[in-house]
Amino acid sequence: METAFIQSPLGITKIVGDEHGISVISVLSEGEISTKIPKNLKECVSQLREYFDGQRQDFDFKMNPQGTDFQQKVWQELLKIPFGKTMSYLDLSKKLGDVKAIRAVASANGRNPLWIVVPCHRVIGTDGSLTGYAGGLWRKKWLLEHESPFRQQSLF
Repeated sequence: METAFIQSPLGITKIVGDEHGISVISVLSEGEISTKIPKNLKECVSQLREYFDGQRQDFDFKMNPQGTDFQQKVWQELLKIPFGKTMSYLDLSKKLGDVKAIRAVASANGRNPLWIVVPCHRVIGTDGSLTGYAGGLWRKKWLLEHESPFRQQSLF
């Protein structure tokens, strides 16, 4: 496995992968930026930079997230949430065929190893609230505003 660290508007982004695909993308509060990006990670780095620059809405590099069959199923469903849209945990559970599995779905969502790329930030509470986000709710808010088709000025 190879690792690279890049700067993003939300902190240092850690990328881990190999010839089989990217396994981990996570955000850190601090760290040292990589001076050289390994060949197997270059496409991911390029696409993430395009995303943060507002020039990309989806990702097509090779992904290889590790998780249980259930987690993989949840992450595949997350990939279907369109850019600029959100879905509630309840609706996600319904799409997966079991409304009673809402806690398991939320848990799998929280274990998503591919930050931003598998858009767990697009899942919100049924009442529209920003609930649960491993990277911090301020990052979730930033990502949703970044993806919003409606740019709004901050009043404060």
